[in-house]
Amino acid sequence: MAGKIVADTLEHSTAGSIATNYVVNGSAKAWVNFDGTGTIASRDSLNLSGLTDLGTGRYTITVSSAFGNANYMSAGMSQDTGFGDLLSLDAANVPTTTALTFYNFSNSPSVADTARVFVAFHGDLA
Repeated sequence: MAGKIVADTLEHSTAGSIATNYVVNGSAKAWVNFDGTGTIASRDSLNLSGLTDLGTGRYTITVSSAFGNANYMSAGMSQDTGFGDLLSLDAANVPTTTALTFYNFSNSPSVADTARVFVAFHGDLA
């Protein structure tokens, strides 16, 4: 049996209350923590349907539930033993409602595979 709960606020017995639109609009709609070396693999995720290794330091993340448009926000980071990493959108592949392709720069400006990559997506689902 399917059901529907309609509420404008959520209230905790001791921690106060929050408007439900803040929860809906402020929650990540997809995220992934993956190993970007060798055969890439997700350690944990939400709304993930696939990870694709496109070569050294270049990956595509595909989500299970599409976004309402391609104007969602993504943020990420990766772990490096040197100076830190930078994730950059792949200019040749415009984000779609279901996929995002990016590069991982290690010790910029070198593109590199990294053992820990973390990416979160915020936006409205279709």
